[in-house]
Amino acid sequence: MTKISDVRALSADQINDEILKLKKEAFNLRFQRATGQLEKPTRFREIRRTIARLLTVANERAQGKEVVARAAKPVKAKAPKAEAAPKAEAAPAAAAEDKPAKAASKPKAEKKPAKEKTETKTATKKSAKKAED
Repeated sequence: MTKISDVRALSADQINDEILKLKKEAFNLRFQRATGQLEKPTRFREIRRTIARLLTVANERAQGKEVVARAAKPVKAKAPKAEAAPKAEAAPAAAAEDKPAKAASKPKAEKKPAKEKTETKTATKKSAKKAED
């Protein structure tokens, strides 16, 4: 019972019974997981989502909303696309005409050599103690 159309076909009592049954199954699965006996960990997700479907239909009925099952949408055949190559070639040429040519770029300044690392105060204190010993 994974389809919403199956859930909508159930009566209110059947929905409540199904919710109770699934909650008990989820409870048992938690114990199986804790003891390392769980074979299908994906069953948790299936149960959770099925309970959500059941509760959704129950709440819709409680609010007085009657949802009619929708028919599947007809699949439309896609028309073949026209050639896009001429458009792609024309676009860069038009863009080049609109923009002025870039000026010669200035050479980047050379990076300065990195400074050598200096010793920290704690490092000099430690080295001074070692020298004294």
